Amino acid sequence: QHYYITNNLSVIMSDVDQITQTEEDDDVQEKREEMPKHLLKDKHTKFFKQMLNLLPQAYQSHDSSRLTLLYFSLSALDLIGAIDDINDKRKGELVAWICSLQIKPDDKHGYSRCGFYATDSLPESVDANYGHIAMTYVALCSLIILGDDLSGIDRDAIVQGLKTLQLDSGSYQCISFGTESDARFVYCAACISYFLNDWRGMDVEKAANFLFSIQSYEGGFAQNLGRESHGGSTFCALAALQLMGKLEDMSEENRNRLIYWCLNRQQSGFNGRPNKPVDTCYSFWLGASLTLLGVQEFINKECNFSFLMTTQDRYMGGFSKWPGYLPDPLHSYFGIAGMFVISGEVEVHPALNISMRAYRNWQSLCTS
Repeated sequence: QHYYITNNLSVIMSDVDQITQTEEDDDVQEKREEMPKHLLKDKHTKFFKQMLNLLPQAYQSHDSSRLTLLYFSLSALDLIGAIDDINDKRKGELVAWICSLQIKPDDKHGYSRCGFYATDSLPESVDANYGHIAMTYVALCSLIILGDDLSGIDRDAIVQGLKTLQLDSGSYQCISFGTESDARFVYCAACISYFLNDWRGMDVEKAANFLFSIQSYEGGFAQNLGRESHGGSTFCALAALQLMGKLEDMSEENRNRLIYWCLNRQQSGFNGRPNKPVDTCYSFWLGASLTLLGVQEFINKECNFSFLMTTQDRYMGGFSKWPGYLPDPLHSYFGIAGMFVISGEVEVHPALNISMRAYRNWQSLCTS
């Protein structure tokens, strides 16, 4: 059955209410009763400060994502009001390290490698080091969270490198040769262009047409044409369209189908696809999507908060993917960001995925 809503969303909610009132499994209910009923800010502060200084051995395999782990830690500390627990000297060291990871143009490769790479484990001269579009996004986010004015980066090199990554379809690949391309990287390109206030690295019309083409028959957005709708892809597409100023070009029918699909992802927390279990990170992906669509008031905030309390680790801090699992940086960050983007207790920029504190500070630096 399909719903085409014109001016009123109440038709949607009759089905969504039935979903959010579904009985929980006995083990989840038992865990819920044992869990704290509030965000353990001190535990989370300790968890993320540890990640800044010494990563556990289990994260050795994530060396190629070290910039992402830094972003998760910095943004989480920012959201819980602990970013100034990092002293100015340490902030300066982190800014210098991030800037050292920018690859600049050379005679051999031109702009094709430009951007940020994720780790200093290999010297910059090694040909295997290419700027990665997602690493460039999280590098800029991290610098802005740390209060940097971006004067230490080569902006033109980033923009010119970004231009080499856009495909004829309008999509983006993550590095400049033979790699995957999908909505995630269009989102990264839109954020980078927005942060730098320079859109020369993107053909906006092509990118927007690509994103509109991947909205599936279900209502959500897929990673690529003909694939299944997914909560993460839906956020990437919506946020990119909003940053590009193209979200209003979505038809009313498609917008209503999208709202219906997003709202139906909530069970207690949110899942990313139909018939999948709820998962901590989708509180952000779907919560931010519904916020961008202007219908966040239809989220059952209490149900979502109660689910997140079951994945919060009360001993070491952080959040896990599911109740009873160990916490990890990704789900820990998105658990906090999802909680705040839905509750509004702390302001989160729903498209850029940074705090509004960091966003306003960056704006003031841009105009000073």
